[in-house]
Amino acid sequence: MLQPVFYAATHIMFSFSTIAKYQSDLQNNHTSCTEAVNHYLARIDANRHLNAFTEVYAEEALQRAQELDRLRSLGHTPKKLHGVVIALKDVICYKDHRVTAASKILEGFKSLYNATAVQRLLDEEAIIIGTCNCDEFAMGSSNENSAYGNVLNALDTTRVPGGSSGGSAVAVQAGCCMASLGSDTGGSVRQPADFCGIIGLKPSYGRISRYGLIAYASSFDQIGIFGNNTNDIALLLEVLSGADEYDSTALNDENPVFTNKAIPIRRYRIAYFKEALQHPSLDNGIREQVFALIDLLKNKGHLIEEVDFNLLEYVVPTYYVLTTAEASSNLSRYDGIRYGYQTKNDIQDLNDFYKKTRSEGFGKEVQRRIMLGTFVLSSGYYDAYFSKAQQVRRLLVEKTNTIFSDYDALIMPTSPSTAFRIGEKNEDPIAMYLADIFTVFANLTGIPGISIPLFKHSNGMPFGLQVMTKKADELTLLELSRYLLNEYQMAEPETV
Repeated sequence: MLQPVFYAATHIMFSFSTIAKYQSDLQNNHTSCTEAVNHYLARIDANRHLNAFTEVYAEEALQRAQELDRLRSLGHTPKKLHGVVIALKDVICYKDHRVTAASKILEGFKSLYNATAVQRLLDEEAIIIGTCNCDEFAMGSSNENSAYGNVLNALDTTRVPGGSSGGSAVAVQAGCCMASLGSDTGGSVRQPADFCGIIGLKPSYGRISRYGLIAYASSFDQIGIFGNNTNDIALLLEVLSGADEYDSTALNDENPVFTNKAIPIRRYRIAYFKEALQHPSLDNGIREQVFALIDLLKNKGHLIEEVDFNLLEYVVPTYYVLTTAEASSNLSRYDGIRYGYQTKNDIQDLNDFYKKTRSEGFGKEVQRRIMLGTFVLSSGYYDAYFSKAQQVRRLLVEKTNTIFSDYDALIMPTSPSTAFRIGEKNEDPIAMYLADIFTVFANLTGIPGISIPLFKHSNGMPFGLQVMTKKADELTLLELSRYLLNEYQMAEPETV
């Protein structure tokens, strides 16, 4: 669980707005990395009740901050993320630190290596302050499936923060770090960002190396980024992107640039799915505000058109057939033999040991998905379910390519509702799965998607707009997101 926080008293009031402003203040001796880390350790301590962190690296973060301050005093030229305080989702490997995927099955396990994303953060002089709570093995939409207990939404602690990267989202929402990393297999960055009123980016599949990311569904998983502004998101994406010899699926773009890009004066061509905005699960307040935004964009001269999409009802079933199949394979390695949890009960033979260890070590949601995945891969049902889902996925990719041959971007709600109450959907797994209806599309097709906090609901909770572009076109995605935030933000996201 959460480790004790140690921090020194500070005499200067630290505040954070953007990474660029923070680094300018460092250069001008208006603040220090040590000051920043002390501030965030105090924030983490004050928000322990939110249960966002599984471990806090207080002493280590302070030591790194002091070393960076010392280097700067000696004339060292700061790197891109010099002093930036970042939290990691507890599915991303950090050498010699525990990584548990919020599961009992990985109890006590320490990573033997750095994920490529973590190594790139460290190489650019970031400070990692801790790991964040999440749904077990990233399986969930509410952060209620964690061995560490629920994460609470800082805006309303009776509501969920979204999942599976709920801890990473709340860490940014509650001001406990400057930015954080999560993972997005079917919306697990965008949906928590939507519920928490912050920005959440899922890059294109392969944009950020998956090496060192604990696998849920390998052809869907992607490391994503939480932040408070698009410039910070762009900077982190730039640092984390690029080819990786340890991940053959990583995109081979050499030195992609996403920062220092002015908003172009242009008229965007934007599509939206009629079926999405007319879907019966969509909250009326969300529908009305999205349509109001569409009207505003049209009045500004942008081309906004309705597109028929007759495959919407197939995306959630296709997603869950394919991801559970991959999960049943990926999670077979957790058997208690070499590392992690081992049953303490009497065992009769090796087979009995496996069954008891996995039954006790995995939570109910993970067990449910492993069993479903094993079922759809079984010889009698493989063609009926898995093969059919693969065919639907191919149709989705073809349809997506056609859409982006005519349009710059696609918009839709991020979630059918604002953050729901804790426990509200626990008795109906199907209702929980259907909450992913607007986000799984981007994972099935491999395109980038972002949730940007434009709106506030009549119930007082924030919600966002989801924007998607063609694969590997994060530049347009960030440009359009920045434009929308600058011009059309209908309500400033609440600060905590």
